[in-house]
Amino acid sequence: MCDTIVHVDDGRVMFAKNSDRDPNEAQALEWHPARVYPAGTSVRCTYVEVPQVARTHATVLSRPFWMWGAEMGTNERGVTIGNEAVFTRQPYTDTGLTGMDLLRLTLERAADTDEAVSTLIELLETHGQGGGCGHEDRGFTYHNSFLVADPHRAAVLETAGSRWAVEEVTEGARSISNGLTIPAFARQHGDRLRTRVSACGMRRERTQAAGQQVIGPADLAAILRDHGGHDAPDYSPINGAMAAPCMHAGGLITASQTTASWISELAPGAHRHWATATAAPCTSLFKPVEVDTPVDLGPALTDRFDPATTWWRHERLHRVALRDPVRLLPRFTSERDGLEATWFASPPDPAAAFAEADDRTARWAADVDAEVAAAGRDVRPRYVQRYWRVRDRRAGLPTVIGAR
Repeated sequence: MCDTIVHVDDGRVMFAKNSDRDPNEAQALEWHPARVYPAGTSVRCTYVEVPQVARTHATVLSRPFWMWGAEMGTNERGVTIGNEAVFTRQPYTDTGLTGMDLLRLTLERAADTDEAVSTLIELLETHGQGGGCGHEDRGFTYHNSFLVADPHRAAVLETAGSRWAVEEVTEGARSISNGLTIPAFARQHGDRLRTRVSACGMRRERTQAAGQQVIGPADLAAILRDHGGHDAPDYSPINGAMAAPCMHAGGLITASQTTASWISELAPGAHRHWATATAAPCTSLFKPVEVDTPVDLGPALTDRFDPATTWWRHERLHRVALRDPVRLLPRFTSERDGLEATWFASPPDPAAAFAEADDRTARWAADVDAEVAAAGRDVRPRYVQRYWRVRDRRAGLPTVIGAR
């Protein structure tokens, strides 16, 4: 479950996305240079192989570790795309291009929004969409919608099987979530029950309203960190804290967690991007990223705790702080917001920013770790505590001394 927002005004397009997936589904931030391929080359995606194009653009991608495709990303031309799971009444297929495959292939091939929409449609109609998209449940599948942006405009592309609809965004805010939003297309193809369970209506109502007020990247960060107007995640036994853009897992029926977040400011000749490369934007820093400046974030990610990786190191802070967020988040969020403000105003060298973020995250994690160990408090509902104990054990994540 995810949310993606754009705000289009004169001379600039703002873009933001939370990627919500299974809690241990670490998401890799990775850089791919432009490449030239000989005729007849093919590319193996998550489940299927498709013909490769003669030249691909350089990209930065935020990718679930086990997939070929990506949840969000950008390319050297400033084309930036976010993907959403949507639930429809059209048949689902066992194989095909996943929505993440479609997104990555398009970023590699498209030079602007119009070309991106055309590429997505061509890939969809030629190769179809399908295949399991869940990490814990590989049989979980869905159709996809996309929010595409470049420095001049944006567009929404929604799909239901091989069918599709497009809406251009020329001014103001537009958000998408886990339900079809183009009215006639939604009435014809939407699955009302699964869409309702995803709680996407509540999330989209908040992101759409807040998106109208966006001035700069800090406003987008605030939208992605929104707990639905509450100081802390508001859990439901059915779907955890799925009703807010900053999503936290813990439901008995369905559960999803924000595993990575992204912000872009797109203007002609000036593309600026910030990514968490970590889960839970409420505990993360948005670090500057550049298409032509790779950063070493550690070895390849898996669903097992690895302190050599940026994503998993941050999980110590995330999972401890959420035991008692009203008390623990303020111990570091003011400092985080101050540092982040300087990076939004004048992005430093990405490697230096990631190094500083890592140092501060380690210090904040040690602080909240000690506080929880001393107090031994976990204020979340018991079913949420049980849910996370299982995920921590599966990941081999060290427990907090003294925590209950």
